[in-house]
Amino acid sequence: MTLCVPCLFGLEGLAADELRYLGMKEVRSETGRVLFEGDERDLVRASLWLRTGERVYILLGEFPAPSFDALFEGVKALPWEDFIPRNARFPVKCSSLDSALKSLPDCQRIVKKAAADRLGRVYGLERLPETGETMLIRCSLMKDRASLYLDSSGVSLHKRGWRANSNEAPLRETLAAAMVKLSRFKGRETFLDPFCGSGTIAIEAALAALNRAPGLERSFAAEGWSVIPRALWREERAAAREKEYRGDYRILASDLDPKALAFARENAQKAGVAEYITFTQADARTLDLGPEKGVLITNPPYGDRLLDAREADQLYRAVGRRWRAQADWRLYILTSNLDFEKSFGRRASKRRKLYNGMIQCQLYMYF
Repeated sequence: MTLCVPCLFGLEGLAADELRYLGMKEVRSETGRVLFEGDERDLVRASLWLRTGERVYILLGEFPAPSFDALFEGVKALPWEDFIPRNARFPVKCSSLDSALKSLPDCQRIVKKAAADRLGRVYGLERLPETGETMLIRCSLMKDRASLYLDSSGVSLHKRGWRANSNEAPLRETLAAAMVKLSRFKGRETFLDPFCGSGTIAIEAALAALNRAPGLERSFAAEGWSVIPRALWREERAAAREKEYRGDYRILASDLDPKALAFARENAQKAGVAEYITFTQADARTLDLGPEKGVLITNPPYGDRLLDAREADQLYRAVGRRWRAQADWRLYILTSNLDFEKSFGRRASKRRKLYNGMIQCQLYMYF
């Protein structure tokens, strides 16, 4: 099969590296997605292990779709019967960007009808019962080209199953995992997030240090599919548990807001990593990093939602005075504020463009 992993913009290379590390074949990254070739076991393994990908799709086909007729004929030509049994439910979701076909309800209706016509002919049925397992068809229209997928994930992979509560501006887990991956944190040094909010970055750091598969405790849509043996899920989960590490980790997380800390502790407990993280109420502006070697990864307020621009500038100046001279610490600070380096008082060693939802940010890295 050709499998596809959609990603947040800026994370394609990291997701591709993850897939290569997992042993996947013919991995190639494109804008907003990574493609690779694999079988059912590869789909299961990618679902359990991917930290920076949003979903795992099966790519059924791609073709030009400048008109509704072209969309209908293109969908009807795809081998849906290879995956969708005769009694399966197959709802359709469409998206459209820079394409002539802009009406999503019409697109969804046409894709549904074309797939149903194909399946009805193959199975010899005038009307498909749709009483069995659910297999979601996704149709992406971009620049008059259609991509048709089956969504094996169901709920997005960034929803690991542990975030019970969050603060006003939660960071997506896949983005937090990407920041941890870019820092190369493996649990051998002190870790600190001084603006921890609901604990997402610290929890992802703990999961990485433990080498725990992020999807281990959640379910996936494809677990209910008859085309993928359930034994594969049991076998891959057991194999993932055997690969976990054990150790003493110094992972610190602090925040000034006691309500956010309560959320963070609850989330860490649900993620099974509470024993590895020390949560403390503290003001980042007066926080002493200490003499030990460490890595600081954080997502401070931007001045977009939680603070105004003036307050954000004052905050960056204050933490810059505390942190910028810490030669033994590596700093990774994500913000959309374009004047961050000026306020912080030091040019970054390296910058990387990332997206926090729809907000374009820079990850400022200090080595």
